[in-house]
Amino acid sequence: MDEITANDIKLTRREKSILQEVAIGRTTPQIAQDLGLSPETVKWYRKQLLVKFSASTSAEIVRKAFEMKIL
Repeated sequence: MDEITANDIKLTRREKSILQEVAIGRTTPQIAQDLGLSPETVKWYRKQLLVKFSASTSAEIVRKAFEMKIL
């Protein structure tokens, strides 16, 4: 499997804010309330992050983001 680098992952401002919230352990409803979004919208962004990071869990997204110095 090819290694993914920070240069390969382009995040929107909203994706980055969702990622930061996930990294500090916030739940989908908490993130939705904090950012003024619906929980369904937050779930959609989380799914997009899973795809972009080729991850299967939120913990894996956060680990990869730290390794890539995105967070």
